[in-house]
Amino acid sequence: MVRVLFVHPDLGIGGAERLVVDAALALKNKGHTVSILTNHHDPEHCFEETKDGNLAVMTVGDWIPRDIFGKFYAVCAYARMIYAAFYFTLFLSKREKYDVVFCDLISLGIPIFRMARSSPKVLFYCHYPDQLLSKPGGILKRYYRMPLNFLEEVTTAQADGILVNSKFTSRVFKETFKRTSVDPDILYPSLNTKYFDETVIEEKDKIAGIPTENFVFLSINRYERKKNLPLALHSFQKLQSLISPQQWSKLMLVLAGGYDERVLENVEHFDELEELAEDMGLRAKVRLLRSPNDREKLFLLQRAQALVYTPENEHFGIVPLEGMYLGKPVIAANSGGPTETIINDQTGFLCEAQPDSFASAMAKLVKEDKNCVRMGEMGRKRVQQRFSFEAFSIKLDNIVTDLVARTDGQKKLK
Repeated sequence: MVRVLFVHPDLGIGGAERLVVDAALALKNKGHTVSILTNHHDPEHCFEETKDGNLAVMTVGDWIPRDIFGKFYAVCAYARMIYAAFYFTLFLSKREKYDVVFCDLISLGIPIFRMARSSPKVLFYCHYPDQLLSKPGGILKRYYRMPLNFLEEVTTAQADGILVNSKFTSRVFKETFKRTSVDPDILYPSLNTKYFDETVIEEKDKIAGIPTENFVFLSINRYERKKNLPLALHSFQKLQSLISPQQWSKLMLVLAGGYDERVLENVEHFDELEELAEDMGLRAKVRLLRSPNDREKLFLLQRAQALVYTPENEHFGIVPLEGMYLGKPVIAANSGGPTETIINDQTGFLCEAQPDSFASAMAKLVKEDKNCVRMGEMGRKRVQQRFSFEAFSIKLDNIVTDLVARTDGQKKLK
């Protein structure tokens, strides 16, 4: 049995958080002892497994601000994570012995974790290099990011093991961290399919205002501009010209995503999308939902006929897997992680990130219902064969046990 501590900045309801929760559940199911350390955990804005007692969650450093006058988000996030790392090293590790620290998103805590008396091995999961997630800016922004980017690369290299979520991210990792001579291991995110199979949707979980006879296109993504959600609205509008008035009358587009009132971009972008739908004359046929809980999200995935996934160069994308497992064809941009999960014209469509391309794929599903059934069946089989939770659990279990068993290797920093 291995004692594993998962360390994650903000245990909300995004894709990174889903990966951490699933990884913790996978190792727990394999007989290991797991717990989670985080800077923020809101019982009203989190996954069910982190509030029902199934996973132990400790919160530290939430008093440290998330930003300074709407700026310096990265510095504040790094400060919060460094605080959590020192809390582990100076206090937590003295009360309980941990064999492995599994951290993600922010690497600055890695050398601090390694200072603990118990000398835990550190496993870092790179969803995507943080420096590439930063929005472009002027010369001041570049100078601001320079030391942060350097520290990210140096501290990432100090991990005992490095994982990435896709071949796409592996390639970007090696192109970005040129000082690090490491070939990260690929651990595809998976689904806790047991939850999908055993959860019974009740009347109270259903979303009002979605007629039973409507053909529903569903988009699930956080309300962030990088998720390219306006593409769903523009494609939906373009679709009207490709189908009959009778077919159009039965269509609906549902945008559902993570929404945190503390995050200004979430608030602003939600309002922008509402205004865009209004200006395009689509407001009556579009629903925008904020932070549906797990059961509501499951209802939406079951209720929809197809999934529309709009981000470009997405690092992996767990939502397409969720849709495919529930038998829904997925329309996604032909870039990044979706090119490794979706098979074009078999489990969905890989399209150029343009309204014409997305609308054309949507029209094929509306005009021929058999396409939805055929692609949905193939998508479910693909998830079961390539991205099953059991396969994910076995690989992660092997990685963790091997990491504990082997001696410290040579540092990977050139």
